[in-house]
Parts: sequence; structure tokens; C-alpha cells
Amino acid sequence: MARMEYPEGMDLAATRLARQARKGRGAASNRAGRYERHAGAACDDGWGSLDQPLERLRTIVQADRSRSVITRNASPDLGFDRSINAYRGCEHGCAYCYARPTHAYLGLSPGQDFESRIFAKHDAPAQLKRELAKSGYRARMIALGTNTDPYQPVERRLEITRGILSVLSEYHHPVGIVTKSALVTRDIDILEALARRNLVKVVLSVTTLDGELARRLEPRASTPARRLAAIRALSEAGIPTGVNFAPVIPALNESELEAIFEAAAEAGACEAKYILLRLPLEIKDLFEEWLRLHAPARARHVMSRLRDMHAGRHYRSGFGVRQTGSGASADLLAQRFRLARKKYRLDKPGLRLDSSRFCPPPKAGDQLTLL
Repeated sequence: MARMEYPEGMDLAATRLARQARKGRGAASNRAGRYERHAGAACDDGWGSLDQPLERLRTIVQADRSRSVITRNASPDLGFDRSINAYRGCEHGCAYCYARPTHAYLGLSPGQDFESRIFAKHDAPAQLKRELAKSGYRARMIALGTNTDPYQPVERRLEITRGILSVLSEYHHPVGIVTKSALVTRDIDILEALARRNLVKVVLSVTTLDGELARRLEPRASTPARRLAAIRALSEAGIPTGVNFAPVIPALNESELEAIFEAAAEAGACEAKYILLRLPLEIKDLFEEWLRLHAPARARHVMSRLRDMHAGRHYRSGFGVRQTGSGASADLLAQRFRLARKKYRLDKPGLRLDSSRFCPPPKAGDQLTLL
């Protein structure tokens, strides 16, 4: 087996990271989660084992046995109070993903485990139908894609998200979708039917227009060009579609805000938002590893700028600041956002979906209604 070669001038820390990195994965390492008692470290066994390339990391899909499918929240930062995540973990492998720490609850690493050990809620459509039928349930928009992407690669085969959308459409329930995947266009037939009843809106997250940066940041997500094409296809089908510039990474992609909004508006997007990079818990160390490996010349500047937008810290979890930051740099970003949104006519009032059409599923033993 050939020995690994590293770029000339790469420092020792980056070289060690490169030895752990796997081709096609976002996280550079598989560091232990915060609940683990022990952590491992690579060690040369005297036979040059650390210089051997690692095998390609395969994705393993397991069943998620959760007893409920609808998750509730009371966050004032969010425009919804309930959501569904069909998958735990996300194969897109985005280096910055704020959902990574959730894998620590499973005794797995928020690093490479998060993007290769996927837990799928195979019975989510059936569970959803039962929960919608519960006495006292009141319909409000259900959000898909709030934690992990509902259209990550494994969805192409499992079609769990499609099953969820079918249930929501059958019972006239409103739904909002956030995704980085062009796979969402597969379900245009269902989304178009929902849109005719004002029951759906879709938001495509676009992080950069630079294909090479996207490949390193989001190795298994759709390319920027395909995301813009998805916005166009959805818009042309009459499905309300927006763009989310997320995350904004200071000194890395923040200069692209106006260009992304212009491209999205040209593709047919009708609204826009942005979210500042969030680095809670294990994500800080994982993202700094990514910077040292893929953007070493900018690493210190990126983190310095981020601290400047979070009052000297790398992240603050408080409502009102965790998604936008504060201070002069954050205010300038917000001003650019407002001007660009207005310039490209992405400042329409947020679409209010119709909850009045909801018709709950019949319970066992209910008499069928004659129409």
C-alpha cells in the first residue's frame, strides 16, 4: 500500500489531522463526544502505520426507535414550534453543522460518526399519522430540516421524507422545508399539490457559489449550481421558494452575500434569510480542525472575526444573538443583508401557510364521513 504524501510546508498539527481525514467526509477527525469517559489518539506502531492511507469510510444506516416523531420547541428565534427530523446524523458532512453534538447523546462521535452512522426513522409516516389523530392536536406549520437534512443522500433510497409529505398532504397540514439538496425536486408532485392549498414553502440553503469551497465544506451536499437549479424548478412549479445564506463564515464566505442573493433571485426565490456560523459544544474544535486542514492561512482570522461578533467568545447560545451575533461587524452584516434583500426583491413578507384546512386522520373505529 502506498505511503501518504503531504503538501510541502504543512505544519505538524495539520499533518496529523490529514492522517485522520477521510476522503469525501467533512470532519477531519472522529474525536470522542463530551459524555465519553475515554478518548483515543492515533499512534504509530513502529511500522509506519500512520503513513498508510485510511480506507474510505462507509455509511451505516440503523433504525431509530424513537416513540414520537414530532419535536416541540419554544424558541423565540424560530418561526415554528414543531418539527420532524427523519434522520439522526447527516451524510452531507457539513464541517460546521450545529447538529453534530446530538450524536454525543448516542455515545458516538460528533465528528466522522455523525456523517457516517445515520439513524433513520423508518416508521415516521405511520407515527406522524397517529400523532396527528390525537385528541386536541392543533395544526401549525411543521418544519422539516431543522436539525438534519430531510433530503440527505440516504433519502433517495428510503423515501421517508416523501412518506411524511404524503401524510401531510393527505390531511391538509402545512409544512416548511429547509434543505441543501436538489433531491427536493423529486417530490415536486406532492409539493405542487400542497402549494395549490397554500400548505408549503421550501428554503434552499446556499453557503457559497464557489464549487471548490462547497466541496470541502459540504462534501456530500448538492453543488451550488444544482441548488440554484432546484430553486428555479420549484419556483417554476408554483412552489414558494426562498434562499438561506447559512452559515455566514466571517473572512471565508461572508463576501458572497450579495452574489448569492442575486443568483437566487434570478432563479426565482421570493424571500431570503441568513444565519451566522454557530459553534456550540464539540463543533468549535471540529471546525477549527477543518480550518487548519483546508484554510490554514485564514484560520486565526476567521476565529478572531467570529469572536468579535460574539462579544469575545466563539459562540453565545442566548436567544436574539446566537444566529446573528452582535457588535459593529454583526451590525454591518445585518445592514448588508437588508440592502441586498431589498435590491433583489427578496424582502416580501414571510408567507403564512394555511392551518385552517387541516382534517385529522380518523381514529380506529371512527365512522367514515360521506362526502
